[in-house]
Amino acid sequence: LNRHYFALPTNPGEQFFMFCTLAAWLITKAGHPFEQPQEYDDPNATISNVLSELRSFGRPVDFPPSKLKAGYGEQACYVLDCLAEEALKYTGFSWKRPAYPTEELEEEEITEDDAELTLNKLEEDVVEEESDNEENFIDLNALKAQTYRSDINDSARQEEILQSTTDAAEWNLEVERVLPQLKVTVRTDNKDWRIHVDQMHQHKDGIESSLKETRGYLDKLHNEISRTLEKINSREKYINNQLEHLVQEYRSAQALLSEAKEKYQEGSGGVTERIRVLSEITEVLERVKQETEERGSSMTDGAPLVKIKQALTKLKQETIQMDIQIGVMEHTLLQSKLKEKSDMTRDMHATMIPESTVGAY
Repeated sequence: LNRHYFALPTNPGEQFFMFCTLAAWLITKAGHPFEQPQEYDDPNATISNVLSELRSFGRPVDFPPSKLKAGYGEQACYVLDCLAEEALKYTGFSWKRPAYPTEELEEEEITEDDAELTLNKLEEDVVEEESDNEENFIDLNALKAQTYRSDINDSARQEEILQSTTDAAEWNLEVERVLPQLKVTVRTDNKDWRIHVDQMHQHKDGIESSLKETRGYLDKLHNEISRTLEKINSREKYINNQLEHLVQEYRSAQALLSEAKEKYQEGSGGVTERIRVLSEITEVLERVKQETEERGSSMTDGAPLVKIKQALTKLKQETIQMDIQIGVMEHTLLQSKLKEKSDMTRDMHATMIPESTVGAY
């Protein structure tokens, strides 16, 4: 995660899951066991659990929980910051003193007047002479070591030279020849307090010289501003004196306006109340009208009568059909009776009595 992951919106679902995971880990690090949330858990329950743990640490929560559903923003950063602080307190983390890196001193050249012989000028001369005569360069450290060795050798043996036999003129010539190579270069330190003091004196002199020139302009500007202010005050007094009656009229008109506004507010309050009552009465009237219309339509409607007539006509038709069926059935029954009677008569006439039997009797 980069340091701006929870500050800018990139992927709300992923950011919310990472926020819940990181918050649960920090709460566990702070000494309160917290179950690691899963990807398909209820976000409202997870947020409420995290905020309850945050309140248990004594941290104020003055924003709604819905602000954390996005997974980014000021509230999310606040919750993670508080939990991280509690985790560091619980683990006993302590900050160490910072270790600053060593700064290398940079060489700067300080330009001065040509009449003065400064150390930087002397260094420049030596550098030029060294570039011309590189073969005659003398190393001071090597010279010190050689002198030290020679002093040891001289102290080891007895003093043999008690009187100098060197010519003074040759010695002076040799001194003049090697004099440019014997110049010692001292590098200036920019952090030396003497340089800062000189710079302060230079700046002070510059400020004083500039102040002498600008003081006159400032005094002139001050005088002009003072005269302008006096003129403005005098004009203001004159205008106030001339317009005093108008100001009084304005104040009286303003008082009347305030009274009218109060009356208007009172009247508007009564009007609103009456409008409310009128709306209620209108609603009741509309409801009564609707009920009346429904009852009138039900009373003047001929649909039930038409239905009754249709039902009677249907009953008559069904009665006629039943009468026809009854007549057919009676006719069929009569035919069957007549047939049965004719059969019985035929059977009776068809029966023959034998004559032998009759004579015997």
